[in-house]
Amino acid sequence: MAAGPLCLKYTGNQNWLVSQFWLMFCFISFLTLATLIAVLISQSLIPDFYAQIFMGATVFKMLACLVFMLVLVLKTKVDKPVFVADFFYLYFLNTGFEVYVLLRNLRNQNLK
Repeated sequence: MAAGPLCLKYTGNQNWLVSQFWLMFCFISFLTLATLIAVLISQSLIPDFYAQIFMGATVFKMLACLVFMLVLVLKTKVDKPVFVADFFYLYFLNTGFEVYVLLRNLRNQNLK
């Protein structure tokens, strides 16, 4: 996920990244990791509530990202189209990774 932004940085296209990109990257990645850990632990402890915990963790992640981005936009001056592109790049790639890991986990569980 960091390969694309690193390529932009080292090829001189830094203007495609907002100045707080790596802060956004760390925050969204941390939320994704926390969501995955919470869902995987809850799956082993309370398998009946797996779907509800997954939905709750996803809603929490979404709201936390939106609040973080709102604070970031209000506190700093950003180029809005670049900021939106960077945010969607990070959010959707992390969400895709999260869904991939959880689906792989469910597939392995069904084989048992």
